[in-house]
Amino acid sequence: MSKTNPGNFFEDFELGQVIEHATPRTITDGDRALYGALYPTRFAVPSSAQFAASLGLSPAPVEELIAFHIAFGKTVPDVSLNAVANLGYAECRFHRPIVTGDTLSTKSEVIGLKQNSNGKSGVVYVRSTATDQNGEVVLDWARWVMVHKRDQAAPAPETVLPELSSVVAAADLPIPAGLDMTSYDFAAAGEPHRFDDYAVGEKIDHVDGVTLSESEHMMATRLWQNTAKVHFNVEARPYGNRLIYGGHVISMARALSFNGLANAQLIVAINGGSHAAPAVAGDTNNARSEVLDKAETSAPGVGAIRLRLVATKGRDESMTLRGDDGKYAPGVLLDLDLWALVPR
Repeated sequence: MSKTNPGNFFEDFELGQVIEHATPRTITDGDRALYGALYPTRFAVPSSAQFAASLGLSPAPVEELIAFHIAFGKTVPDVSLNAVANLGYAECRFHRPIVTGDTLSTKSEVIGLKQNSNGKSGVVYVRSTATDQNGEVVLDWARWVMVHKRDQAAPAPETVLPELSSVVAAADLPIPAGLDMTSYDFAAAGEPHRFDDYAVGEKIDHVDGVTLSESEHMMATRLWQNTAKVHFNVEARPYGNRLIYGGHVISMARALSFNGLANAQLIVAINGGSHAAPAVAGDTNNARSEVLDKAETSAPGVGAIRLRLVATKGRDESMTLRGDDGKYAPGVLLDLDLWALVPR
């Protein structure tokens, strides 16, 4: 009997299957420091304990995407070790701020299956849930991933496509307990723009760019304990290069969005997201945002803005998302729809 884990292939998944993922992970100050070393993030809440406390957040939370990457990484050995590519996300909610000392455990349920027409792979839909050391849900999301088949002759399962919401309703956004932005320090945060300064339909070019490197993306992917072969082994892809972990592109775009959205301090939901094209080392990531919606919240001095965060290969000053054919424009790497909290 083999002692090693080859990972699951498409035909190994069954509708309704529940997978308890191994190795819970405790978040440390080292994760916070390395995140800041890997991404040019400057948001005040995860950067300053004093600033976070002034908003009613104590202890100071880490970046929400740290929790996302760690919880996501737990799923990889069971869900996407043999992936062709991670395709998209939906219905992601950050139920409370994550702080150092929290220990995250993750489980996933298979909620959909669809074999591809070539018979060589299929798309697996899962809903994953991360809980803390007290068993409380801190993060949940749905995602779909294309996975290789072990045996191309294996029969195709019945196609089941899950019904996923296109947006987390504003009334359902998880607002951190005690959050109060009525005494918000705009000088410390870095920009003066507040809720009323953003208009639905407004587009923001975040201007700056970062060229992706092999060493940094592999360090980041190891940090999140993401073991997908395509991120490390050039023999795992027919193109002879490593695929950048999609979450690395997300975090880079989020960090770049500081220039223009410095006061979008907390991500509370990701409505949906697509990795429109693969990213590889040498690509220069740029980012832009579009304001899709705005909503009031019950927290004092706090508003919510819905943003489309787009990462591109190189800067596109025309800010074109899709061509006349409805397909993503050349150079679009990421299309992410999220809700963030801002001061009113």
